[in-house]
Amino acid sequence: MSMIQEFREFAVKGNAMDLAVGVIIGGAFGKIVESIVGDLIMPVVGKVVGNLDFSNLLVVLGNNPNNLTTFADLKKAGIAVFAYGNFLTILVNFVILAFIIFMMVKQLNRLRTPVAPAPEPEAPPTPEDVLLLREIRDSLKK
Repeated sequence: MSMIQEFREFAVKGNAMDLAVGVIIGGAFGKIVESIVGDLIMPVVGKVVGNLDFSNLLVVLGNNPNNLTTFADLKKAGIAVFAYGNFLTILVNFVILAFIIFMMVKQLNRLRTPVAPAPEPEAPPTPEDVLLLREIRDSLKK
């Protein structure tokens, strides 16, 4: 079998296609969750905590001659920063995404029909000689 035929066979197998679809949908779903966290949840959390912008929670580690203050400007200038606010945002993003995936898997497992156990095979019929011997035994017990 040529390499091209092997590759084609691999690429059109159900598992490879399922994986490709899963990765594409997962990437898109990740962007949705990222937007929910960055645009909806973290601003509310920042407001509750006291008008705090998590994206600018950082410690400048490098030389900052222009006194840049925002994370984006510091990154653009190539100045080393310890961006713990950005980490907190990504951590919240991960926790929400992990919880949603957990709930999806839980629902899928619940919806799956349990596989019924295989029916027990019927016992083969008792041979004629054994039946006759049992009859003799039972008549002798009387």
